[in-house]
Amino acid sequence: MDSSLIRGRVVGADGALIGRAALTLIDSAGRQVGRTSSEVDGTYHFNVAASGGHVLIVTAPGHQPQAVTVMVEPNGARVDVMLSGTSGLSGLVHSAGGTPVPSAAVTLADGRGEVVASRVTGADGAYTFDDLVAGSYTLAVSAPALRPVAMTVAVPATGRVTQDVELAGGARVRGVVRTNDSGRPVEARVTLVDAAGTVIAATSTETDGSYVFEDVPEGDYTIIATATRRRPAPCGSVAATQ
Repeated sequence: MDSSLIRGRVVGADGALIGRAALTLIDSAGRQVGRTSSEVDGTYHFNVAASGGHVLIVTAPGHQPQAVTVMVEPNGARVDVMLSGTSGLSGLVHSAGGTPVPSAAVTLADGRGEVVASRVTGADGAYTFDDLVAGSYTLAVSAPALRPVAMTVAVPATGRVTQDVELAGGARVRGVVRTNDSGRPVEARVTLVDAAGTVIAATSTETDGSYVFEDVPEGDYTIIATATRRRPAPCGSVAATQ
């Protein structure tokens, strides 16, 4: 009987190529009819002197094993296999006072910056990611009226890691820039400076002279406005509180 070519590629759930994965092909009676390993680019191939239904078993370190059905035809078959990881990440999102934060957006990105998965916290502020591959990830969390947070999390080869996240509240600073003589609103560049003299943020006013700074940390600040054809001058001091 002429042999048929079975080929494909082994990849992770994040799309990464998996080399040195072990692939075993068994027939309907459970007998092994082929065995090989994937190359560094994740590709593999079998030459099988059999036809009909078979099962392809794929294993790789740090990944959950996978079994897929393969129908071997005279002209061969292509079977790509995706393997999930064996690790997990979970935790709680809470405010500075310890109150759970529901409906927070939790995003997990790999070392290349690709988003692996995203979740929304439950009523108890909990989130969980399963089937992760070991490695370093960036965990980003955001919620309305709270300052977003990003951090690096190391996921082990097996088991589950816990990472709780605290979101601090941010104040809103807003106002209107007006001329000293007539009180007329003017377009200006507005700078927010903290007590140490460090520029925290800068923005431009709207046509009506209004400006706003979002997610300002608690503290004392000076606002400096620079209007067109006028010298910059402090507009006043503000105290931002959460």
